[in-house]
Amino acid sequence: MATLLWIIAVVLVISGIYVILARRDLLWGIVLIVLGFLVGPGGVSIFNV
Repeated sequence: MATLLWIIAVVLVISGIYVILARRDLLWGIVLIVLGFLVGPGGVSIFNV
């Protein structure tokens, strides 16, 4: 389960960076990056609360 959470978190963070750089949408990119940090098992995982 931890590996799946890491993969989801990495995808969210990379997509957030892509949205910021390519689409120039700063707010949506920040939201995706924060969600990636919340889902990741190394951070505050929303599934372990």
